[in-house]
Amino acid sequence: MKEEVSVQLLLNANTNTNHQHRLNEVDGKPLSSSSSITPTLLLSVFVTVLGSFSCGYTVGYSSPTQAQIMKELDLSTADYSLFGSMLSFGGIFGAIVCGRLADYLGRKHALRLTVLIYIFGWLSIATGQRAWLLDLGRWLLGFSMIIGNYVVPVYIAEFAPKNLRGGFVSLHALMTAVGSSSVFLIGLVTTWRTLALIGTTSSLVQIVGLFFIPESPRWLLMKSKTNAFETALQQLRGGSVVNEAADLRESIEALHQVEKVRFLQLFQKKYAYTLTVGIGLAALQCLVGLNGILFYASSIFKSAGFSATVGTIALALIQLPSVGLGVLLMDKYGRRPLLMISVPGLCLGCFLAGLSFVFQEHRLLDGCSSYMALTGLLFYIASYPVGMGGAASVILSEIYPLNIKGLAGSICSVVLCLAGWIVSYTFNFLMEWSSSGTFFIMAGISAFTIVFVAKLVPETKGRTLEEIHASTSNVWQ
Repeated sequence: MKEEVSVQLLLNANTNTNHQHRLNEVDGKPLSSSSSITPTLLLSVFVTVLGSFSCGYTVGYSSPTQAQIMKELDLSTADYSLFGSMLSFGGIFGAIVCGRLADYLGRKHALRLTVLIYIFGWLSIATGQRAWLLDLGRWLLGFSMIIGNYVVPVYIAEFAPKNLRGGFVSLHALMTAVGSSSVFLIGLVTTWRTLALIGTTSSLVQIVGLFFIPESPRWLLMKSKTNAFETALQQLRGGSVVNEAADLRESIEALHQVEKVRFLQLFQKKYAYTLTVGIGLAALQCLVGLNGILFYASSIFKSAGFSATVGTIALALIQLPSVGLGVLLMDKYGRRPLLMISVPGLCLGCFLAGLSFVFQEHRLLDGCSSYMALTGLLFYIASYPVGMGGAASVILSEIYPLNIKGLAGSICSVVLCLAGWIVSYTFNFLMEWSSSGTFFIMAGISAFTIVFVAKLVPETKGRTLEEIHASTSNVWQ
């Protein structure tokens, strides 16, 4: 009963908010500058998404370095698969603590911790003379990466104005793609140790930048730090924040009346819908096979009979226009439409790649099958960021109310890491079993994802976080 009253309070708060906004509009234009773009807002977004760049750089590192590391350290396929998968294995431990850590330390301080761990991880790889040191470094990178992967979109979603939130949060996917593209290209002209050292540069810039940006206003208000909340919101918005501050206070006050949720309580029917959507999207983000393609792109191109160098360059360049398009379209057309465009593209790309290996196995279309594999992989990489990479990350940052966000976010992150570990560790073995079968399996999972999105995933465009949480609560009751 207590939670039902609180949900109603949230709905009433949002109704009052909409009425107040209408009262404060002239000719359809708000008098408040709460939605304006300020220097502090831009700086905050830039510093935050440097963590996204680090995520992408980390994910892509194992592809251009595979041949060098295996040769220099005399590693087997199993050894290198272990090295590649340690990223997801470390991420499992990061996922267990990411939500609670972000809730306890705050969004900004959680990012500062990830930066320090990133630096130690890269230095361990760059200086390691034995495989276990590389595995340790990769584990540390995975641990910090998954914390950053959770905190970055949540942090941005909490301080960005609602009309800009989708585009700003989707910059997480853009910078992740920039990071992976950068490591692909730089890896072609440098050694694997130098490439690891270069990985520390974005972290060094970010740790300095974090001193100049405010903490999440919503988090500060949740912790009853009223003065700091008002200061942070004023820094981010620049103009009058009276209306927005009042709206947030009403929503947080209503939220405080909801009893704190423990782990087992999270699986009550009232949270079943949001938890299903969150866990499903998190798992499918990895199960569609992205880690396998990014981690081992060079070896895939070699198996397909295509130049690894040319293929890697094409793969690096094709990501950026797609992610940029997603950023531009996110707040105009919404999250669901981008997902419904992206996922069929993944399915088609995997099908073409699988079909190319079938032709290669049966010596059909000699000389063309390798180009079909390239086309399929490029189609896949171009399709992923705009929807499954960008829109799904935005939804995951928006869908959970603050009273369960830390706990639910940790569960989703654990699921994401487990799915990523399964894909990254088994991918090489699956390719040895059947290259075509591997991509047909991924195509099948992508087809299932289309149904999942169509049936369950809600649209969140154009609504405040509090409106989203109120509308998705008790959907299955």
